[in-house]
Amino acid sequence: MNSSFERISTEELKINLDKSNKHIIDARPVYAYNGWKLSGEHRGGHIKGARCLPVKWAKYMDWIEIVRSKGIMPEQEVIIYARNNEDAETVAETFKRNDYKRIKIYDHFADEWTTNESLPMDYLERYKMLVYPDWVKELIDGGNPPEYDNDKYVICHTHYRNHDDYLKGHVPGAVALDTLELESPETWNRRTPEEIKKALEAKGITHDTIVILYGRFGFPKNEDPFPGSSAGQIAAMRCAFIMLYAGVKDVRIMNGAVQGWLDAGYELETKENEPTPVSDFGIEIPGRPELAVDVPQAKEMLASDKAELG
Repeated sequence: MNSSFERISTEELKINLDKSNKHIIDARPVYAYNGWKLSGEHRGGHIKGARCLPVKWAKYMDWIEIVRSKGIMPEQEVIIYARNNEDAETVAETFKRNDYKRIKIYDHFADEWTTNESLPMDYLERYKMLVYPDWVKELIDGGNPPEYDNDKYVICHTHYRNHDDYLKGHVPGAVALDTLELESPETWNRRTPEEIKKALEAKGITHDTIVILYGRFGFPKNEDPFPGSSAGQIAAMRCAFIMLYAGVKDVRIMNGAVQGWLDAGYELETKENEPTPVSDFGIEIPGRPELAVDVPQAKEMLASDKAELG
């Protein structure tokens, strides 16, 4: 193998796991780090203690700031593993250009580490709720992506007071969802159960529909009367919470948002997609009231804590 970087074996890596002056770098996509098996791994997730630093981040101007924010310094050793040798070499070269001298590559994550149950791995507990662009594309194309066992879904491009954001480009088939359809414009609190029910039914969502939400990240303008209109992915998370509170069983967020879709090589569409309304959400709202604590309850909890302390 033509490479200027030293290779490390599985046994050597195992010995180095807990060394404070060494950092294990997972250069695979975030989705794989979280737990999805994207390259035929025996176990999903990442080497326990590894830091997430996807190869695509090496293209970003602030790459070194991201690295330093993770506490990875030039005097420390970095051990890199990736989906393939090319990605590992790309990240290794990026470290080298930024004056990192102690760089090694591990080539046997999929065929040795994930197949040995005694070697420690970790994953995001609810990684299935963060789907990835290829997963969404497979769904749109009529396939059956991993961890999908339904026959109906709705994809929502979320925004806050910014329908033009939807019109300038969205995932094919997605419908527009303004957070104000689920939240009060006066308080940003969730709307009444009756209003939430009406809004979800209008989007074609029942309690047993799989809903995939995403948004578009933008840079807020201070002069904008509603600067939050640029935070599409935060809007997706706010809507996801209210849908779970309402009782939608399966709500997913597309990790990476619009940029992740484009990075995966997929195109956006600009036509307006009209939702297909349903006549009944299917259960009484809220289906999961325990997810929300309102001000009166919060005051009772605080008072109770003070009483116990007293």
